[in-house]
Amino acid sequence: MSDSSTAIPPSPDRITASAERPRVVVIGGGPGGYEAALTAARLGAQVSVVADAGLGGAAVLTDVVPSKTLIATADVLDLVAGSGALGIRDADTAGSPATGALTVDLGAVNARVRRLARAQSLDIRAALEEAGVRILAGTGRLAAPGQVEVTDAQGQQERLEADAVLLAVGARPRILESAPPDGERILTWTQLYELEELPSHLIVVGSGVTGAEFASAYRALGSEVTLVSSRDQVLPGTDRDAAGVLEDAFRRRGVTVRSRSRAAGARREGDGVVVTLEGGEEIRGSHVLMALGAIPSTAGLGLEECGVRLRPGGHIETDRVSRTSVRGVYAAGDCTGVYPLASVAAIQGRTAMHHALGEAVHPLISAQVASAVFTSPEIAVIGVSEQDVAEARVAGEVRTYPLSTNPRAKMQGIREGFVKLIVRPGSLTVLGGVVVAPRASELIHPITVAVTHRLTADQLASSSTVYPSLSGSLAEASRQVAMSLFD
Repeated sequence: MSDSSTAIPPSPDRITASAERPRVVVIGGGPGGYEAALTAARLGAQVSVVADAGLGGAAVLTDVVPSKTLIATADVLDLVAGSGALGIRDADTAGSPATGALTVDLGAVNARVRRLARAQSLDIRAALEEAGVRILAGTGRLAAPGQVEVTDAQGQQERLEADAVLLAVGARPRILESAPPDGERILTWTQLYELEELPSHLIVVGSGVTGAEFASAYRALGSEVTLVSSRDQVLPGTDRDAAGVLEDAFRRRGVTVRSRSRAAGARREGDGVVVTLEGGEEIRGSHVLMALGAIPSTAGLGLEECGVRLRPGGHIETDRVSRTSVRGVYAAGDCTGVYPLASVAAIQGRTAMHHALGEAVHPLISAQVASAVFTSPEIAVIGVSEQDVAEARVAGEVRTYPLSTNPRAKMQGIREGFVKLIVRPGSLTVLGGVVVAPRASELIHPITVAVTHRLTADQLASSSTVYPSLSGSLAEASRQVAMSLFD
């Protein structure tokens, strides 16, 4: 995130109060865009949203909602596959664990994924229409700081005057020139939901969040999976202990992890694909998913011509209240490069409108942003990391409590995972945390509350938890930290 002293000119840019309703134009219909539009409408502005890919943007139509719907299906199969340890047997294989009783109709799974994505998009449209927001189908570009030029599918143009403009144009998959996607065998994550048959062998190139999530999901669905990672561990930048648990889970479930291997290209060959590594080795599979990150969709929007500063990678510079370098122009979401999270995009969009319309503003604080990786097991993190402490960027103490001793985990056959807390020495104020567990994305919330409101480990431990529950491990980890005062 840019420093406000370099991103923003010194003069204020809030809309001057007048008898007329302020005009807000939002370019982009994703979480940053539609949340900003709803916020501005509630604050009394005249709001127009320009969207060329459907309301909800990539998050709803091709990314978050579809991927997590697919992963939810995979979770069911993963649960069934491990049910033998709980005494559940397949009637056709008396005495054997129930590992092969279910099969996947990927065509039906993907039809449901697309149906839910469309339904969510329609819900967003209905909310915007109910709020009185004008919706324009087409592409928008910044013609001037207070003017947006809209071009529809027929090439017809309209120019909108605006007191405030929000850029929420998102990002698109990064493409490797030597592996051009064809939507059939060489795929980006936006193209997976058109598949009718389960890949017999899916090669996933890239071990970041997207690559790890799809490797986990497709292995649970029944595909052979090879994960090609240029780093020495999956999920580079994530807590190393959490990444280690996930790698162990991958290997136990049969995912082949090729660490320190960089893909040079991919090509179709017959009914399959061949991925070539930089050393010349070739990996053959039925399909390949290129999960190499994303690039901001900021080209051709007239930004630089209007003075909106971009970083070298094309991301829009913003400060903590979503202002760009041009007065009255804001930005939110993946096009800013702050965090590639739908939740953060929504916060940025709402913050921008509160600032533009003269309301109280709560700037985005990165240390209070929780995130999750929807693998099996899930990984969720918040705040200061153990690496921050190890590298002396922050003074902190680290405590880890395994899930293996949790009674609910034992009942459910959960053998992997942990809770990790990072606290300030002396006061034991909670600075950060990591949860590795089924539904870690839900379990991280109490730690997020503690980080946001500067609670101590003792305060977190004193809150009641249900017995038995996985959340009991959060309280137990907090008690262990609090007891360290008496060591």
